[in-house]
Amino acid sequence: MKVTREMIQERERAFLAPYAVKSSESRGRKIREEEDDTRTAFQRDRDRIVHSTAFRRLQYKTQVFVYDEGDHYRTRLTHTLETSQIARSIGRALGLNEDLIEAVALAHDLGHGPFGHAGEWALQEMMAGHGGFEHNEQSVRIVEKLEERCPGIPGLNLTQETLDGLRKHHGPGKQAEPSPKCRSLEAEVVDAADEISYICHDLDDGLRSELLEDGQAQAVRLWRDACREAAARYGTPGPAPKRRLAIRVIIDKLVKGLIRQSAANLRGSRISSLGQLRENAHRWIALPAGIEKQAAQLKLFLRGELYQHNRIVRMTDKGQRFLKALFQAYLDRPSLLPPESRLRGRRDGIRRVVCDYLAGMTDRFAIDEYKRFFEPDERV
Repeated sequence: MKVTREMIQERERAFLAPYAVKSSESRGRKIREEEDDTRTAFQRDRDRIVHSTAFRRLQYKTQVFVYDEGDHYRTRLTHTLETSQIARSIGRALGLNEDLIEAVALAHDLGHGPFGHAGEWALQEMMAGHGGFEHNEQSVRIVEKLEERCPGIPGLNLTQETLDGLRKHHGPGKQAEPSPKCRSLEAEVVDAADEISYICHDLDDGLRSELLEDGQAQAVRLWRDACREAAARYGTPGPAPKRRLAIRVIIDKLVKGLIRQSAANLRGSRISSLGQLRENAHRWIALPAGIEKQAAQLKLFLRGELYQHNRIVRMTDKGQRFLKALFQAYLDRPSLLPPESRLRGRRDGIRRVVCDYLAGMTDRFAIDEYKRFFEPDERV
């Protein structure tokens, strides 16, 4: 039996929640295209993102640890995949559109530059007074303008719903863009999954690296309770299995708590359509208050004990210095840029083009480029 797009759309109408985004009701693309025989519009968005150059570059972009610190630490790519998996699990339990969730999740960090948030801070500093830099906005810029899928068609020509999800993505510690017309629960789910993913895997990587010690982490209730529960379930394994099992318990607690509270919020809202949802500017996807407080404690712990650890600070400081030096070098000598970037400079301005070029670099390429520019013995 061949499963067609129409059959998938009919299944969405039959089984998804009334406030979920249906692919058959998509507001479409900026440049109109014929529909695919076997894939919905959101499935095509997902496929275009996965096959993009920007997505492949995430493999060598820092999450917390620079790529050459070890083979098992998270990168932007593995963080993106973990976020996508968690978001789809939440969306499935709430009756939302998994394909839209997956598309937004896979694209949500495309705009991150090299060296993690430190790279973003460096680009923000260099772009101050010149339009600024923000990785969520850069993700939209990549899929709308910078990726080249077909000659004459800028960007990936994604659906408006996927673009809205990227614009809405706000990241940890920031407020969501207040735009009820762009609102979807699918976008909220990605935001929540992003936060669950990063606090759990940053704790995991911090303990694996021994920059954090188990004794320190015992001050955090989520970790302390998870260690007890893991021991009750699985006995007392060695340090590495204990860490993995406890992280699994934390993820399970956060995901199930989020599903439970979000489902209760939606039941109490009496919202029966996507239109009603868009008119009601409220955040429905949320953790229970008690668990939210515990997650906030973990975030504060990571901020103070991991992100400010002297080894991490040295890595991030070095990355910032690399990017600032490269930015100034390209700005002083635009002829150092690739030909396609120089051509775009006539339209977008040289500073924006330099920012785009640097934001697209992997850690490895930025380090190599810095060596070629500033180390006399390095071959150019």
